[in-house]
Amino acid sequence: MRVWKQATGVIKDKNSIWAAKFSRKGPWRNPDLETVIIKATSHDENRIDCKNVQRVFKWLRTSPLYLKPLVWALSIRMQKTKSWVVALKGLMLIHGVFCIGIPVVQKMGRLPFDLSNFNDGYLNPSKAYGVNAFVRSYFAYLDKRSVFVSSEVKNLKKNNNNKEGEVEETLMEELEKLQNLQEMIDMLLQIKPRNVNMNVGLILEAMDCIIVEIFDVYSKFCNKIARVLMRIYDVGAKTEACIMLKILQKAVIQGDELACYIEFCRDIGVLNASQCPKIERISDEDIQDLEKVIKGAYYDKKSLEGINDCGGEKENQDKAIVVRDFLQRKELSQNGLTTVITHQWEVFFDDIMVNDVKGNSVINGDKGSIVITTNPFEESYSIVPYCHVNINQSLPDLISL
Repeated sequence: MRVWKQATGVIKDKNSIWAAKFSRKGPWRNPDLETVIIKATSHDENRIDCKNVQRVFKWLRTSPLYLKPLVWALSIRMQKTKSWVVALKGLMLIHGVFCIGIPVVQKMGRLPFDLSNFNDGYLNPSKAYGVNAFVRSYFAYLDKRSVFVSSEVKNLKKNNNNKEGEVEETLMEELEKLQNLQEMIDMLLQIKPRNVNMNVGLILEAMDCIIVEIFDVYSKFCNKIARVLMRIYDVGAKTEACIMLKILQKAVIQGDELACYIEFCRDIGVLNASQCPKIERISDEDIQDLEKVIKGAYYDKKSLEGINDCGGEKENQDKAIVVRDFLQRKELSQNGLTTVITHQWEVFFDDIMVNDVKGNSVINGDKGSIVITTNPFEESYSIVPYCHVNINQSLPDLISL
C-alpha cells in the first residue's frame, strides 16, 4: 500500500509538471517557476527537495515581479491537494518566502489560499487527525502572521508619509501589538505532533522552523514590553497600566508553556530545540517589581505637583532602578552563552568546537556531541538569542555583520 501511494504521488507530480510546462506564460503564469514549485512541494514525504526550495527563494530575490506567479502557482497547488505532505511543504515554502525580507511579500496580508479545513484524502481518518490538526494550526499561524506584518508595514508607511515626520504610536496601539504577539505565541504552541507516529522527518523539519519562529516572536514581545513599561511610567495612564499588568500576568503563564514546549520538542528529536538557549521567564519577583512601577502610573501627575521636588525626584529614581534591574535580569547574555553561526543553523554552547564531517557539523560541548545536517531553509531561518532575533535577515547577511 505504501509503495502504491508513493508511485501515485510520483505520477501526480510528473503530470503537474507536464501541465505547467505547456501552460502559457503571462503576468500570473511562469511555467519554469511553476515547475520549480511543484518539485519543491512534491508528494515525497521522505525528503525535501532542497535545491528547488532554494531556487524559489532566488527567483523571488531576483525580482519582486515573480511574486504574482509564485503566489498563483502555490495557491492552485494548495487548493487542489488532498495530501498532507504537499500541504505541509507548501506552508514551509511560504513561511520561508515570508522570512527572506522582501518588502513586497510583507504587504501580502491574508494568505492567498485556505487550509483551515484541510483533510488528508489518503490516510485512515483515525491516523489523519494528527496531521490534519498540524497543517491547520500551521496555516492559522502563518495567516495571522502575514496579516500582522502587513498591518505593521501599513502603519509604518502612514507615519513616514506624515508631513510632520514619523509619528510615534499611541500607548494603546503598542499594547494592542503586545496582545497580538501573545496571541501569536499561543498559536505557535498549538503547532506540534499529536501522536508518536507523527515524529517523522518532514514533521521534524517543520518543527525546526517553528522553533526559530517562536524565538523571533518572543524576542519582539520581550523587547516591546520594556519599551511600553517605560512609556506607562512616563505617561501615568491608569487604564493602560491595568491592561499591561494583565499582559504581564499572562506572560508568566506563557513562559512556563514555552519551556514545556521546548522540552517536548527536545524529547521528540527537534534539532533546533536541542540547541536553543533557556527561555527566560518573568518570575514572581519580577511581577512584584513591575507592579511597583505600574502602580506609579495610577496617580494623577497633577496631584504630585505639590510634593517636594527632592522627594519626587527620589521616587522617580527608585522606580527607574526597578525597571533597570528587571531589564538586566532579562538579559540573556548573563547566561554565559556564545553564538556560533554555521552554514546550517546557529548553535549555542558555553564552550564549543565545530568540525566538518562529510557535510555535517559535529558540535562538541559539555553535554556531548550533536550532529547537524543541512536545513533547506538555511537562507531564510536562523536562531539567535531572544533579545536579538531578526528572522528577516538571511544567514549570509547575519554572517556578514
